[in-house]
This record gives sequence, structure tokens and C-alpha cells, in this order.
Amino acid sequence: MKVLFLGGTRFIGPHAVKRMADLGHEIAVYNRGQSPGGNSLPSGVTQFTGDRARLDESRNAFREFAPDVVVDLFPYSEADATQLMETFTGISGRVVAISSCDVYQAFGRVNRIESGPVEEGPLTEQSPLCETRYPFQGARADRSDYDKVLVEQVVMGHESLPGTILRLPMVYGPGDYQHRLYPYLQQMRDGRSVILMDERFASWRWSRGYVEDIAEAISLTVLNDRAAGQIYHVGEETGLPMAEWVERIAAGVGWKGKIIPVPAADLPPHLVMDIETRQHIQLDTSKIRHELGYRERFSPEEAMSRTIEWESANPPENIAGMIHYTAEDEWVARLGVK
Repeated sequence: MKVLFLGGTRFIGPHAVKRMADLGHEIAVYNRGQSPGGNSLPSGVTQFTGDRARLDESRNAFREFAPDVVVDLFPYSEADATQLMETFTGISGRVVAISSCDVYQAFGRVNRIESGPVEEGPLTEQSPLCETRYPFQGARADRSDYDKVLVEQVVMGHESLPGTILRLPMVYGPGDYQHRLYPYLQQMRDGRSVILMDERFASWRWSRGYVEDIAEAISLTVLNDRAAGQIYHVGEETGLPMAEWVERIAAGVGWKGKIIPVPAADLPPHLVMDIETRQHIQLDTSKIRHELGYRERFSPEEAMSRTIEWESANPPENIAGMIHYTAEDEWVARLGVK
């Protein structure tokens, strides 16, 4: 197959591109040419350089490549999705758009932008969607028009170009520019004896997925025509509580310390989580497993080992902003933790 990736050089993209190339498919990548990831793409990958906001300007080049499937890794807005579908109508056979579990009303409750009772149990692809539009408006200037619900509506509602949606969980692994597990890893590497955690946050569940397994799900979705017109969750079968997630990190580095759940009132402010922890985000991933045969390629232990290795070799630049040992030591002493 011929597959065109929009993006493909930051975090998830390089792994998905490599997986498709390893399977023997002809791959092209379209991006601004500004990411270091573009220098590590597999040999033989065609690169197009351009501005996503002017996607239609590259239409002739896309037509010449003639992709069977286009994978859009970063459609943030309704305008992005509209331009995507208009540009590739008559050029590609299908579009796979990467979405997020933040489309759900439940996720809006976690961030306190949606009201209503807590939704119990795993979320399915039919669970209620967020009713609040533009969730980052007023909070992030670079994402004022971000709205994955609108993106999905455009992609799935096109008259002639079939679409597929992949809703992702929290993704971790090599290349994670958000360094989601690094603050815990650093404390363990520094030999801290205890890690304090907001007790509500310690029991909060959030679905996760290892990046190379996410790449596997993307490749299956691309290669299966059955995926046309479908929405799929992807992620680990069980969303671990945060305390258990940190214990998995600990096992990966051999840390023997303690994770101490503490009431929010007894914690330094930087450790108090400002989310609705009664609302868990557990994704039911049975659909992609049954319909497309998705299975993780890596065990939880190997996924964590590969992540720790990468994080250790590529620490974030703002380490000082993540670690507050002095404040935490004062609270540990005050709590009498041994």
C-alpha cells in the first residue's frame, strides 16, 4: 500500500511510520520539516514539506504520490478536518484521523468543564461526547480552536471520502515530549525513600498505551478496509490507578521506596491535583481487538523498560521545575513518615 502521514516526525508518528515501513509499505510524510524526528525516518520514506494551514497547496504532489490511505496525526480543529477531507477527495481511498479520549463528556468532568453525575464503568465508543466546545479556549492561545469532537464529525460525515477515527489514551514511551513519567523516575533515581501522592489521585484510573503498541493499532487500522466508517479505542486493557502505575515504574528501576497516599489538605500545593478524580477514564478496547485483531506487541514490563531507558537518556530541560524536594521533605517530616 501507499500511505501518507500528515505529521509523522514528533512522538507517535515516527513509530507508526517505522512500523508501516517495516511491513513493506510505501510511505510518505508531510510536515513543516522543523522536527528532529524527520532526520531519523526509515530509508526510502518520501518527504513532503509544507504548512498544514495550506494543505491544499500540495495537492498536486499528493495526487502524484496517490496514497491509498492518509493518516492525519494532528487534526486539532474543525478547519483542519475540513481542509483534510477537501484536499484528499479524489486522491486517497480513505482517511485515518487520530483523535483522543478527551472527546468524552467524562473527560470534560475530569477537567471540570462538563457537569453531571460521574459516569461509571469503562467508556465505549458510544459513550456521551463532550458538549462544551473548544475545551482549551482561554487556557492555551495555541489551541483556541482545538476541538476533536468537531474534527470527528467532519471526518466521519464526509459524503465520498471514508474516514476512520482512532481515539487514543494517555500515550507514553520513547519520544514522549511531555515526559509524563519522568518526575517519578527522577525521584526514584535520586534515591528518595518516599513519594507523596494525593490520595484521591492515587486511586484515579486513566487508560494508557505504549507508543509502539499505538503504532501497531494505527497500522492495523490502515491495512483493514473493514475499519472504514468506524471509530476505535486503543490502549491497554486495564487502566491502572495512578499509584499502581508509579509502582510499575518502580519495578522497572528496582526502586524499594514507598508511595504514600496523603489527604490533599496535608500536601504541599504542587502535589494537589486539580481534577475530578471520582471520574475515571477507562477505555473499553474490545472493539479493535475483536474486529481488527489488535494485540499489544510488547509486554507491560518491556514497554516500561524501553520507556525508562529513553527517559533516562533524554531528560526534560526543565527538571528543576518538576522537582521540589525541599518542600516535600518539610511535609514528610511534618507527617512523621518513616
